Amino acid sequence: MQTTIWHNPKCSKSREAVKISEEIGVKSKIVKYLESKPTKEELKTVLKMLGFRSAREWMRTKEDIYKDLDLKNVTDEEALLNAMVENPKLIERPVLIKGDKAIIGRPTSIIAEFLQA
Repeated sequence: MQTTIWHNPKCSKSREAVKISEEIGVKSKIVKYLESKPTKEELKTVLKMLGFRSAREWMRTKEDIYKDLDLKNVTDEEALLNAMVENPKLIERPVLIKGDKAIIGRPTSIIAEFLQA
């Protein structure tokens, strides 16, 4: 089954996810999501796979851009998703996708079990 990792090479947790995938012999498609920005439809699909009710659950709320855009006061789900499309740095990472399931690889201790299931 194809696995995909939404990866930010500057993030230690993201690098760890790729390393774990390689160590256990799982070939994963690596998507550098800051370069290949996901579409709003892709975000909606993965949001459901993650089991989140709101895009905010998937956002990096401590990022400067979150504060600059005053996203804590935004209640419109479409506006939150648009912000994530325009500023993928807001997406919590790493995202691991396998079949119809996805996880945020934090803590990294959950990654191997998810990939081998």
